Amino acid sequence: MDIDIDTDVCIGAGQCALTAPKVFTQDDDGFSTLLPDHPDDPLVREAARACPVSAISVR
Repeated sequence: MDIDIDTDVCIGAGQCALTAPKVFTQDDDGFSTLLPDHPDDPLVREAARACPVSAISVR
């Protein structure tokens, strides 16, 4: 699973980290980032859909 966060679009709403906490977290500035060695989690696609600015793409 290839996950990309467009950091120019991310507003730090945190919906991804709430939806898939094993995959996403927020950095010190509140913007989304991937956790290192994150698992393939079926909630990733739901987290991408939950992003209010569509900053996450999953392939």
